[in-house]
Amino acid sequence: MKITGIIPSRYGSTRFPGKPLADIGGKTMIRRVYEQASQAKSLSEVIVATDDERIFKEVGSFGGKVVMTSADHKNGTERCAEVAKNINADVIINIQGDEPFIEPVQIDLLAACFAEDNTQIATLIRKIDWDDELRNPSRIKVVLNKRNEAMYFSRSIIPNPISKQHFDELEFYLHIGIYGFRKEVLLELVKLPPTPLEGTESLEQLRWLENCFRITCKETSHISVSIDTPQDLENLQL
Repeated sequence: MKITGIIPSRYGSTRFPGKPLADIGGKTMIRRVYEQASQAKSLSEVIVATDDERIFKEVGSFGGKVVMTSADHKNGTERCAEVAKNINADVIINIQGDEPFIEPVQIDLLAACFAEDNTQIATLIRKIDWDDELRNPSRIKVVLNKRNEAMYFSRSIIPNPISKQHFDELEFYLHIGIYGFRKEVLLELVKLPPTPLEGTESLEQLRWLENCFRITCKETSHISVSIDTPQDLENLQL
């Protein structure tokens, strides 16, 4: 089984323009993500997918694989799909371009989900206690079924313990935004029209659930550090 890691990367971020080229301890963010991903034992190759010449040149300068893609894509999933349809791969791992310290073992953990033939989509989750993270709408929460498949993702608290009767039995999970897809599934997902739940929560994975695709969730204990704003970069301690 050939597994390819794709890092979608665009220059024009609303909250942090030029983020992929931001300097982190003498290396650009995109370089750090690429080098971390390249250490994953499960990946046959790592490719950066971009629509910007500056990012294209930067990746080329350190010997990375990079592909120019359309500037019309609405999200990283669409950018990954453009690359995926033109390469020989069985599984695509969509690696977030704003996590310069992603652990290679997390990628390998996600890739291992595809040893099961019925895995269509896979993602990572992290168990947390009842705390302020649950109240933060930028932190995505997920609830699972008995097969450890996602039932729903939300920016709100889920499950929301209106009654304290079974509170001690509840488990709370945060979603970690890295996805794996069977190639043929990824190419189907990008053909789907937007859905009401996706629009309401502004979460594209709800489009997949509404269309009855299964999302396998694997638990990790690693805490991912993402850089969303210039302030996040300033707060970073190397």
